[in-house]
Amino acid sequence: MRNFREVNDDILREWLNIREQEVFCTLTPEDKKHYIYFDELSENILKSVPKQNQKYVKKQLDKLNNNFMDYLCYWNEKYYRNGFVDGIQLICGCLDK
Repeated sequence: MRNFREVNDDILREWLNIREQEVFCTLTPEDKKHYIYFDELSENILKSVPKQNQKYVKKQLDKLNNNFMDYLCYWNEKYYRNGFVDGIQLICGCLDK
């Protein structure tokens, strides 16, 4: 039997990807208050950087954004995956009795 706590390419990951797309399409005003406006922040930083350094700084900001998004995706998936597995184990424990 597979260990669903491990982050793998499986049906649970597919569900999380679909859920992520749905959530980003329906941001509430409260969600928008906590949204990370990375593009706007990057633009403001680049405006204050000398012209000769902008290309390098933009590349670093892009790396930071990608790294941060990977980090968030990994931990969100792990968090939801473990919650899902815990719920299934609770249900199975109730059915075994």
